[in-house]
Amino acid sequence: MPLESLDPSTPYLVVDADVLDRNLRRAATTARTRGLVLRPHAKTHKCLEIARRQIALGAGGLTVATVGEAEVFAAAGFGDLFIAYPVWVSGGRVARLRALAEQVSLRIGVDSVEGVQALASAASGAGIAVLVEVDSGHHRSGVQPEAAGEVAAAASRAGLEVLGVFTFPGHGYQPDGRGQAAADEATALDVGARSLQRVSVDPVVRSGGSTPTAALADAASLTEMRPGVYAFNDAQQAELGSCGWSDVALTAAATVVSRSGQQVVVDAGSKVLGADRPTWTTGGGRLLDHPDARIVALSEHHGTVVFPEGSALPALGEVVRVVPNHVCSAVNLADQLVVVSAGRQVEHWAVAARGANT
Repeated sequence: MPLESLDPSTPYLVVDADVLDRNLRRAATTARTRGLVLRPHAKTHKCLEIARRQIALGAGGLTVATVGEAEVFAAAGFGDLFIAYPVWVSGGRVARLRALAEQVSLRIGVDSVEGVQALASAASGAGIAVLVEVDSGHHRSGVQPEAAGEVAAAASRAGLEVLGVFTFPGHGYQPDGRGQAAADEATALDVGARSLQRVSVDPVVRSGGSTPTAALADAASLTEMRPGVYAFNDAQQAELGSCGWSDVALTAAATVVSRSGQQVVVDAGSKVLGADRPTWTTGGGRLLDHPDARIVALSEHHGTVVFPEGSALPALGEVVRVVPNHVCSAVNLADQLVVVSAGRQVEHWAVAARGANT
């Protein structure tokens, strides 16, 4: 794709719609074939046009991370939303959640008796359902799976509908960790579901799934999966092996502004690509058309790229395609996405839920 033919004012984010649609169709087919509901996480793209594509392909609803994201998608007509987060309900969130529940079928994550009580006092009669979050090994939020019943029982006593359990197998974001994380996910959901059954709550929904583990999700233990990054993919996913470089649908168009030896500097830094750099990654992102190059440093507006000795370097003024390490962070820094198909610019899509962090 000749990026020079697009908007010359770099940096900006480019979405290859052909690759995007292929990624969306593949995930939809995989979920359908395995009897799983696909509820994609919209925090990755924050974009109405992409969410519409996902629903058209059979997604059972959307996952979001915040009340603010839910408000954006509800206002656009998406009617089934899951805030997969242990929202602490206080202050202005009370009225916001009640208003959301009047517009959409709304689910919220809970992981404590106190959180359940706060939600129930605010949302009594609002028709909000809950799922209990269990920790499957990422050790972030979520109760131990065997304790899920205690939270579910408190929710039931408070008059909240409990739909089941959910988890995020985030420890799959490690080299060679995907298989173990998927197995841990299945075990945690099984144990959590039995814990709910012991307090007479039917775990109709058993929700899991991240992009690294989605292909390995155990359909005997899950009813639903919630990957998000799969729509675009990124450098992390490619280095983990959960996608190929040809599956990367979003890149940052960046101009080479400086050269020295085997090093170039591009005009996409951390304010465009995001600053995520897990210790196991090979750099601060990758260049899609230069697989041997490595981004060794990111400043706010500088991306420093080192090429192997003897490699041909892009020329000053050349526009290159940079793959962010973590695409969710990059998208949240952009106002819009430049959309191309068959190498030609076709649209601009607004990042509608950008900054909807509350």
